[in-house]
Amino acid sequence: MLHTIHPRLAAFGESIFTTMSRLAVEHKAVNLGQGFPDFDAPEVVKQAAIDAINAGHSQYARAAGLPHTVERISERMRVTHGFAPDPMGEVTLCAGCCEALTATIIGLCGVGDEVILLDPCYDSYAAAVAMAGATAVRVPMQAPDFRIERHALAAAITPRTKLILLNSPHNPTGRIATDEELRTVAELAIQHHLVVMSDEVYEEIRFTAPHRSIACLPGMRERTVIVTSMGKTFSVTGWRLGWAVAPPSLTAAVRATHQFLTFCAPTPFVHAAAVAIDTLADPHGYGADLRRAYTERRVIMHRELSSAGLQPLWPEGAYFMLASVEPWGFTDDVDAATTLVREAGVAAIPCSAFYDAAQAERRYLRFAFCKQEATMLEAGCRLRDWVARRSSAR
Repeated sequence: MLHTIHPRLAAFGESIFTTMSRLAVEHKAVNLGQGFPDFDAPEVVKQAAIDAINAGHSQYARAAGLPHTVERISERMRVTHGFAPDPMGEVTLCAGCCEALTATIIGLCGVGDEVILLDPCYDSYAAAVAMAGATAVRVPMQAPDFRIERHALAAAITPRTKLILLNSPHNPTGRIATDEELRTVAELAIQHHLVVMSDEVYEEIRFTAPHRSIACLPGMRERTVIVTSMGKTFSVTGWRLGWAVAPPSLTAAVRATHQFLTFCAPTPFVHAAAVAIDTLADPHGYGADLRRAYTERRVIMHRELSSAGLQPLWPEGAYFMLASVEPWGFTDDVDAATTLVREAGVAAIPCSAFYDAAQAERRYLRFAFCKQEATMLEAGCRLRDWVARRSSAR
């Protein structure tokens, strides 16, 4: 008998991002589904990687990251978070934020442990929990506000709960957790002796509020693992370079796994990361330009979706926009997404993919606006034409 995929992973099937990107290629659709920029990275960042390769930095690096790079990460966090982690003992570079969070979960959790996921959430979270042999406990955040409710979170905590996974700015909703919500998570984590993993990968892309990290609240530094990356901030999602920041006891768990998953992040990109982080030092420089550019893209995306008859939600951070498919007459987001890519030539992600299937919200599509203006205008034109054709056919 041939071996098959283990049931704990077979249940996930093909990632929705793979599915929709495949359909986008098949139907020559404008891809507003997968969250990769269709514009180039900053020249200084690209050149830093080229320079590293030309300088011969092509072999294994220190497993947790090159000293000069982790030092820059520490200094950057002193500015953004108000504390500077020990660069050699509390910062671990990984092959993307996904590896950082997977290494954290596998290093800390196992069979019999429970991990709380706040739905909707990025689909790799549940897969990472399954890889660890632990159990995902899903706590829905109700649309359209998608707030973390104390009573729902508290009710999900059991003696087996080990970790709460928090994401802000949030994918897919674009919400930034309020101070009240962060305090709720912190108070329950402290009360029940839980670890919090804080996914802050969109920390530099925000529109309505400064970035807030739960690690900065009293009592949380020692129980929080922050995971983030340079992919979203510098438009280099294919470089797969992220990091985990945690106190030594939690860092040990991350590194115990990381050393056997990838051992080290790609060396040329680790060198380039140091240069990239330096570009954020000027408060009026690259980071400000990044937010200004995404603010403009957010307005364009909202306008184009609205012109096609939708009522999209304004995101507070990240680069995704949700819109209910009800104005188009759909009651199921998967049906809407597959119809859209085939008939209109526009790809989006059904929001139900970010939930436990049994309690999924099925009204929303997620549109990525990490795209050139021309890309979004073309998508809007196709959507309006499709809506007009549907109306005339009725």
